[in-house]
Amino acid sequence: MSGRFARSVRTAAVAAGTALAVSAPPPLAGAAPADPPVRELLTQLQTYYRKAEEAGEAYNATEERFRRQRTEVIRLNGRLATARTKLAKGQGAAARLVRDQYQGSTAELSPYLRLLLSRRPQTFLDEDHLLRRAADERAEALVRLARGERRLAGLAREARTALERQQALARRRVEQRDTAQRRLDEVERMLASLSEEQLAQLGRLEQEDTGTAQRALMGSGALDAERPPSRAGDRAVRYAVGQIGRPYAWGAVGPDSFDCSGLTQQAWTRAGRSVPRTSQQQWKQLRRVPLRDARPGDLVVYFPEATHVALYLGGGMVVHAPRPGADVKISPLAANPLLGVVRPDDGEPSLTRYVPPELPEGATGGDDTGYSGAPEQREA
Repeated sequence: MSGRFARSVRTAAVAAGTALAVSAPPPLAGAAPADPPVRELLTQLQTYYRKAEEAGEAYNATEERFRRQRTEVIRLNGRLATARTKLAKGQGAAARLVRDQYQGSTAELSPYLRLLLSRRPQTFLDEDHLLRRAADERAEALVRLARGERRLAGLAREARTALERQQALARRRVEQRDTAQRRLDEVERMLASLSEEQLAQLGRLEQEDTGTAQRALMGSGALDAERPPSRAGDRAVRYAVGQIGRPYAWGAVGPDSFDCSGLTQQAWTRAGRSVPRTSQQQWKQLRRVPLRDARPGDLVVYFPEATHVALYLGGGMVVHAPRPGADVKISPLAANPLLGVVRPDDGEPSLTRYVPPELPEGATGGDDTGYSGAPEQREA
């Protein structure tokens, strides 16, 4: 996708965030003069939603690191316990060697006298060789014991450091969870302050913006060729379509609810491929492909900070978990400002024959805004 085209699509899709006050529509009919215009309300709401999703994805990333660090702590604690057991056995063996050596030194003659008094010098020499070998083994045992003590001390330091990192991640996770919740509370408070008519106008205005951006996208020729998915991509698409109607919940990876990256990760997990947990990681770690080469199953990433992700369905449509208050659904590709496309199954050939999954009734119904859930939330 060319830079000029990307900018034009982004401009159309985020018109709510860049419109000048002079171009905003007049206030709602019958509203008090102090009421902000609908365009301004939409800008505020989109900002709140975006900040909430950004905080949620930050929480998801920390949660993933926390789980890995917890596994590392468990692994190190297991190694530490094993090392302590081995050291205790080595200390017992060393104590016995020292005791035996001490007892033997008081009861035995010197090697020179034993040789003079021996009736069979060769037998004595053989025995002396065995004694020397036993002494060498005792020395080696003491060396191993010292090495084990150093190893134990090193493992103890590693375990303490790993635990401290886990505790720091746990604190950060709580902070990010609280931040995400505050962002969502901001959305809830704003929605609760609006009338039914204002909510309806917000939905219509955002749908108009999406329609404008989608027409620009489809008319640009950037998606002039349809490509079938790979076998794994087909499985990912069918899983995602099967989740249509399930609610958005930040931090959720199914099976009853999803956030945006939770849905894409689980879809590809069901297809037999491991992808990163967050939208930022998916954008950073997976191979990027031009929009014109997109095929079903590819991940479409949105916003400059890569804070939203959807699964490409084909025909200029995506399936995704839009935002709080909305359900998993099918939306136009340009429902949000495009950042780019990444492919989890890079190098896999496309199917020679492909039949898209049958869509459930109402798959494209409703809006992508979450506004429709606001009245029920106010009544709860």
